[in-house]
Amino acid sequence: MNWIRKLLIVGGSAVLAIVLIFIIIIHCIRKSSSNTFVALFRHKTEDDKSVEAFVMQYGSLTTKRYKYHDIKNITNSFQVKLGQGGFGSVFKGKLCDGRLVAVKVLNSSKASGQEFINEVASIGRTSHINIVTLLGFCFDYQKRTLVYEFMPNGSLEKFICSHTDPPKARKHLGIEKLYEVALGIARGLDYLYRGCNTRILHLDIKPHNILLDADLCPKIADFGLAKMYSRNESIVSLLEARGTIGYIAPEVFNRNFGGVSHKSDVYSYGMLILEMIGGRKKVDVGVGSGQTSEIYFPNWIYNRLKRDAYLLDGVTTTEENDYARKMTIVGLWCIQPDPKQRPSINEVIEMLEGSTEVLEVPPKPFFCTPPRSPASTFNEPQSELVSLYSTE
Repeated sequence: MNWIRKLLIVGGSAVLAIVLIFIIIIHCIRKSSSNTFVALFRHKTEDDKSVEAFVMQYGSLTTKRYKYHDIKNITNSFQVKLGQGGFGSVFKGKLCDGRLVAVKVLNSSKASGQEFINEVASIGRTSHINIVTLLGFCFDYQKRTLVYEFMPNGSLEKFICSHTDPPKARKHLGIEKLYEVALGIARGLDYLYRGCNTRILHLDIKPHNILLDADLCPKIADFGLAKMYSRNESIVSLLEARGTIGYIAPEVFNRNFGGVSHKSDVYSYGMLILEMIGGRKKVDVGVGSGQTSEIYFPNWIYNRLKRDAYLLDGVTTTEENDYARKMTIVGLWCIQPDPKQRPSINEVIEMLEGSTEVLEVPPKPFFCTPPRSPASTFNEPQSELVSLYSTE
């Protein structure tokens, strides 16, 4: 009987040890939330492999890589949610040195590995006052996060998208500040084309992707659709259209207009600064009751520009109108359908910094861009970064 008792004791101890090991494994998985153990049993997708290969090859050359448990500590276990976009949620966090950050947790079911790679590879190479800073990233298979500097004033869109008259952008920022913002965005784009070793096309310039820091300094953000190319290339090859309808250049979705180049971002920039002046609204141009005009702001403002009228309601001084006129002329040049007729971004800067008197009014553009829809974005459900950064 003693041998039976010993056998039961040994067997019971073995079962208890197995249970304890299993409990420890489960505890480690829940504590780290890192998929370390799950990854041992889960088949890696091609998406995982491409991101993993990128991180192994370029991760040490770009920006800091965090463990997922670091991300949980930074965000205090994702306590403060700032917002949610098409590709994931954004949470407020704080680094060990006290700096506030915005942590974007990508939704693995919607965000492909290519968007993650684009963001880290492009913005991780940049350093410019008008480009948002990517402070770090986390890749632990399905756990993919991006850590950005915190932008307390959110996106430019919240100032532009207004039904008030005059639009909230001019009311809260003033036309002179809007001019400074437009100039800062142009300088950021110029850096992407001429200041980096590898040129970067953003391909989704719009108010939502322009963030404002505490001093209202503009910073270009959301490089998920970006395309990098060498400095000796002038035309970029794209397999499919990308960008947001209403800002996308005609050559991006129809090659009959020409090749995709930095002039494609210039077009988007032109639509952006026209909206900065006039706000996102279609204009009533006298269409009968019950009908909707298909003529939106660029067409309306062009006609007022030709009549030498004060461009916008709420602009009351000659100096304010001068800023508005300069931005309008530059914007209309930027949205010419033929890329060859558009100025380069460094020429845009020269035009903005120069005298309004020497600026020629461009030909009236043929507005060929599809009708604007806030949710209509090629290549993504919705390119939303960090107006979500602001708690307002």
